[in-house]
Amino acid sequence: MAITASMVKELRESTGAGMMDAKKALTENDGDMEAAVDWLRTKGLAKAAKKSGRTAAEGLVAVKVDGTKGIAVEVNSETDFVGKNAEFQGMVSGIADVAITVDNVDALNAAPMGGKTVAEIVTDKVATIGENMSVRRMQAITGDTVVSYVHNAAAPGMGKIGVLVAMTGGDDAFGKQVAMHIAAVNPASLSEDDLDASVVEKEKQVQMDIARESGKPEAVIEKMIVGRMKKYMSEVTLLNQQFVVNPDLTVADAAKEAGATITGFVRLEVGEGIEVVKEDFAAEVAKVGKG
Repeated sequence: MAITASMVKELRESTGAGMMDAKKALTENDGDMEAAVDWLRTKGLAKAAKKSGRTAAEGLVAVKVDGTKGIAVEVNSETDFVGKNAEFQGMVSGIADVAITVDNVDALNAAPMGGKTVAEIVTDKVATIGENMSVRRMQAITGDTVVSYVHNAAAPGMGKIGVLVAMTGGDDAFGKQVAMHIAAVNPASLSEDDLDASVVEKEKQVQMDIARESGKPEAVIEKMIVGRMKKYMSEVTLLNQQFVVNPDLTVADAAKEAGATITGFVRLEVGEGIEVVKEDFAAEVAKVGKG
């Protein structure tokens, strides 16, 4: 069967494959479009395996709220450019819809989506878009009211930073203000009670060492530490932070004025904690040249 330019164009548009790959797929399968798609997918999966070792530190965080439950899920890609790709965004939106029905990232990757698992959908997208991708993290939260916020939104409900706030009382407008505060300030925990004890102890020891450099008596140092730790808590715990909307109030005071009790929050930022190894341009070109 003669392979026409329009057939190659159709296959390229439906799969994202290169022109020569699309032409070869059609030739190998006598012009059968469905068989050619399967042929490319098989070839693409082999490519996807090679891409799996590459660092994926970009991408999107999607948030979704359904009644009293909210989820935030991070889907990574290698470049920021892919985060702006409508095809990638559509996949992330679909993954968020599935995420609201499960409790953790392992269950999410194994969950069904469009006749496949989420993990399989992502692998297929690696083949068509050409970058390593992964569903890296998911967090869920429940509350009487759950409010979501996305910072630097690339599309509705997804962007570079996703925040969920759970509370009782108050209204969505106040919840949104708190979510924006969390996006900007990035508190370590809701309150002192939720802060990791080892983190607190480490900070206390650091402050003790600094204070001892002054040569003051231990009794004076202990009083100094009380003040310094109080200041530390005001910087890292949400309820004790100065509210960005009104710095004259703490977040706890603002919540009280709004008739709200904040019961929890989630904040996910794309690429947070991923170490990205940067190569110089010459090294990158050399690597490509070696295949």
